[in-house]
Amino acid sequence: MTDPANTSAFPHASADANRQSVIPIILMTLLAVFVISAPNLIDPMIRFDDYPAFFADPTGYWVKTKDEGRWLNYWWHLRGVTTPAWLNFAAYEMLWALFAAFFAIAALGKTHASAWFATVLALLILIAPPATLISVWFNTLLPGLALVALYAGLSLKLSRRMHRALLVPFTVLTFMAYTTYPLLLLAVAVACNQRRSLSDLIGLLALFTASFVLAVLCVYTLNLSAHGVFGVPVAEWRNATPATDMASLVANLPLVAQSFSDFMFRSSFDFTPTVYFHLGFLVLGTLVLARHAPCEALYLHAGLVTGLTLIVVQNLKMGLIVPPRAFLFAWVLYAVLIARAAQILTAHSGFAGRMARNAVLLIIGSYMLQTAKQYYSYRDWQAYTRDLGETVQTIDAPMAISGDIRTLPTARKAFIQDNRALSFRLRQLTGKLIPLCDSGQSQCCLESPKGSAAGTDCPTILRAVTQNGTTRIIFD
Repeated sequence: MTDPANTSAFPHASADANRQSVIPIILMTLLAVFVISAPNLIDPMIRFDDYPAFFADPTGYWVKTKDEGRWLNYWWHLRGVTTPAWLNFAAYEMLWALFAAFFAIAALGKTHASAWFATVLALLILIAPPATLISVWFNTLLPGLALVALYAGLSLKLSRRMHRALLVPFTVLTFMAYTTYPLLLLAVAVACNQRRSLSDLIGLLALFTASFVLAVLCVYTLNLSAHGVFGVPVAEWRNATPATDMASLVANLPLVAQSFSDFMFRSSFDFTPTVYFHLGFLVLGTLVLARHAPCEALYLHAGLVTGLTLIVVQNLKMGLIVPPRAFLFAWVLYAVLIARAAQILTAHSGFAGRMARNAVLLIIGSYMLQTAKQYYSYRDWQAYTRDLGETVQTIDAPMAISGDIRTLPTARKAFIQDNRALSFRLRQLTGKLIPLCDSGQSQCCLESPKGSAAGTDCPTILRAVTQNGTTRIIFD
């Protein structure tokens, strides 16, 4: 089965058509990414477990090589050079924009007729909610995203055979950065292929499967060598329920529903009508492609099903809820599908084409605003901790942190996940190491009154206290 060649609806139909520069599409995408991330550019939000990458501290990340198989990220921690957070975040956002632009150009072609739709597709990918969610781990994920963007860019320069051959090493390396990054590579391969056939698709999926298995074996081997464990044991804090028999496998089925529900609602900013809007657009796009470009529809859905199958396997086998950010590949393939549907409808039906284009533009416009709002939500925490850091700078005595920092209003607004976030943040701002009282690194002397003999050597405590339902930091 192959799609009809040389049709006006097919983006690669005319090989000798006027080729335009890809620079305008790339520049538009870069401009857009800095517009939507502007609230987070100067002092970017950093998740607590992303700080070891910021500080280039491999000891703080070593455990993730065992528990998550993130060996590429660990090697990145060994670089021995630190750079400002704003620079790292800007570089990360640029890489994401370049991936979106390269992907869109490769998927929809470089002809003048496809330029508008290529720009639209790049923006659709750019504003992916999973991309926004995962971007606050930018220090750690820089090398992995660089490889993903490079693979998308190489699709514009290399032959199909050479590009596909690179799928093997790129899959192995990106798997060591983030588990579902290889699925972005698969999305590139299925969406940017110009000559589609059933046999080619089977070969592509077989190659990807073999590459993914090889990546898993490489991680297992590294863990055996470094940790004495052939595998990736799940960390205790994840509260996993690994399946050991059919009964436990069935018991994990609700985790599948929960993971998919979390992804759909977070990708719709928790607005139920938007969930149904996206589902309806997905069905419509599928029907349009199935009629006008059936093989292309098969490729896109094969990539989507392959990725979702891996998610389901992790749900059932490992007994884990997969976070929405891991579904990034699904949004990318969804974006391709609806952009291509709009392109095809434009070529075949004036009214339907206008409606499809308007729907796509509505998604882009509203999601750009929501993305900027998401980044803006971190500003209160950043400002609060900057003020706190100024006070800490004036204290020469040893200090420690006590209480549940996560109950602070600004912490709740920024979705702070761990009390260590404040300790790392103050280290970033002041250079001072301020441990948690329950970390075993300091004696907080909480039971000793100030000025007593037992408490004379106690550190100054940054204590989170709750009064009248409001939590604040006091210096004790």
